[in-house]
Amino acid sequence: MPWPGATARTDPDEPALIMAGSGATLTYADLEERSTRLASWLRAQGLRRGDVVALLTDNRLEVSEVYWACQRAGLYVTAVNRHLAPTEAAYVAADSGARVLVAAATLAPLAEEVRAAVPAIGSALAVGGSIEGFGKYSAALAAGDPVPSADQPRGADLLYSSGTTGRPKGIRPPLPDRQVTEPGDSLVAVFGTRYGFGADTVYLSPAPAYHAAPLRFVGVVQATGGTVVMMESFDAEAALAAIERYRVTHSQWVPTMFVRMLKLPPEVRARYDVSSLRVAVHAAAPCPPEVKRAMIDWWGPVLEEYYASTESAGITMVGSEEWLARPGTVGRDGFLGTVHVVGDDGRDLPPGEVGVVYFERETMPFAYLNDPARTAEAQHPDHPTWSTVGDMGYLDEDRYLYLTDRQSNTIISGGVNIYPREAEDVLALHPAVHDVAVIGVPDEEMGESVLALVQPAPGAATAGLPAELVAYTRERLSHYKCPARVELVDELPRTPTGKLQKHLLRRRYAPS
Repeated sequence: MPWPGATARTDPDEPALIMAGSGATLTYADLEERSTRLASWLRAQGLRRGDVVALLTDNRLEVSEVYWACQRAGLYVTAVNRHLAPTEAAYVAADSGARVLVAAATLAPLAEEVRAAVPAIGSALAVGGSIEGFGKYSAALAAGDPVPSADQPRGADLLYSSGTTGRPKGIRPPLPDRQVTEPGDSLVAVFGTRYGFGADTVYLSPAPAYHAAPLRFVGVVQATGGTVVMMESFDAEAALAAIERYRVTHSQWVPTMFVRMLKLPPEVRARYDVSSLRVAVHAAAPCPPEVKRAMIDWWGPVLEEYYASTESAGITMVGSEEWLARPGTVGRDGFLGTVHVVGDDGRDLPPGEVGVVYFERETMPFAYLNDPARTAEAQHPDHPTWSTVGDMGYLDEDRYLYLTDRQSNTIISGGVNIYPREAEDVLALHPAVHDVAVIGVPDEEMGESVLALVQPAPGAATAGLPAELVAYTRERLSHYKCPARVELVDELPRTPTGKLQKHLLRRRYAPS
């Protein structure tokens, strides 16, 4: 199987990773040596197959070094969202069972709080500067053996996707039963084949590397010998400049990025040559049809969409021409897993009928860490190798999948999952709040924005209350989880048993 070590031997000076803004470069020879040294150091700390390394960092070269060190040492890597509040980030590190924390010095205050809150972290390394109480990443590399171990069991990622209860859930796939140099990687087989990743690939990664898709796609591109160009952070015009400067052939986006690029003045958009693009992948959130059409008109029929999940339950895919013939579809199966749409009785529904989307695999592809009950809920009651992440949709006569809703109340804003229970729990404690519901409402740029509907407590002063409640949540949660606005209502729809009927609220704000 292709993997970075193979390219390091055949083309050692080929860039494995370039930072788009600074131009800082990690060659394949660098990646091979540095990941080998770090893997050696991790083993010297006592880590063994199945142990966990937490990575808390911004976008930088070392992301790939840590990722591949874990891959070649049989370890799980848990990338922690750097925008989480300290208690949230500490929960992820603790729940994952992380024994080592690698953190960027730019995130020193957060890293210090996480380490202090998680006693199980025995060793910690600071990247790009110093963090109080952390060892130096460079010193760990210097101490590691540059000769690869004879035994290099393949590792995996252990990433977190928040649940409707507000607690993030760890998604732990089984570790592959093979060496890192041996074939069998399903993501390389699926995405590498579909998108034509290879030695001539130049892949632009504009999103934060702690998300599942950017982290995994960077690994797939490097496994196949291509060059990754990673943006330090997304900026619409800078992304276009990077495509032109590096002659980018492949890229991956969320719809919000499309919206921001389309909103650039026409003369700015026309300034950059994007003709090198062969494939522009998008996923993670619904893309408004008018936005997708506009991107195809601009970039040509290079857009490729896939529907998947952090759980890797299954995958559907669709190209530009297919999508133009069937606007709104997220594609067909046949790539990883077989899709089923089932009704309340658990049986497959006929074309056109909406039900829960399941993927059938040979074995259950994941388990939720420390939560067997939630894992069981994700499995079909009669088919234990069918799993769902709670989405709903329907198949057409040709087995193209269309998503209609989510079983959960997840809000997807700018490609990021937001779970309203967290904001609801905070707002419920405010003395002026009698009842509250948080929902996602259509947003032209972000896909969805967060709206809180609040029934004020009897006698509460309402003048200025919406702004007060927005500020109240921002003091207690990561800002992206907070409502963008608050509306006051006389009453919220609940059943006689007290269950909130959010579908009625969402219907009020649905596009006409």
